Amino acid sequence: MPEIPYQVRRFIPADAPQIAQLFHDTIHRINAQDYCPAQLQAWAPDDLHFCDWASRCGARITFVAIDPAPDPAMALDKIIGFGELESSGHIGCFYGHWQYQRRGVGRLLYQALEHEAITRGLESLGVEASITARPFFARMGFSLLEEQQVFCRGQWLLTNRMFKCLTRA
Repeated sequence: MPEIPYQVRRFIPADAPQIAQLFHDTIHRINAQDYCPAQLQAWAPDDLHFCDWASRCGARITFVAIDPAPDPAMALDKIIGFGELESSGHIGCFYGHWQYQRRGVGRLLYQALEHEAITRGLESLGVEASITARPFFARMGFSLLEEQQVFCRGQWLLTNRMFKCLTRA
């Protein structure tokens, strides 16, 4: 596999606006293949401020993937993905920018999360993966525990509870 030109770093509060936009746009553009418009709107409302992203990401171990060659007009790094790890080993949000799908961003982010989990002594990871994300997490070694319906802002969404045991080298 060729060298991936992207970088991963820890979340900083200034990242919150880009994360909110990335979350919304990725769901509406990528997850639209598996969910209807009403489900997408419930999951990622057009009001990007439905969630306090700075507090949410700051309360978890959050990594962001950046493109180190952003548009010179941008004052900040271009965020092309983000993933959250809770102290329990649960992976919260995990999204790659819709324009950077299938370019290794998800794998790079996942490797950072898994490394952090192992460093913290966690023995397993869990995630509620969307229909769209289930194949990615399966490639990362996760096993399906169960399909489940989650109620979100008036809509039912099918998700997949998945689990991975971590081995220490």
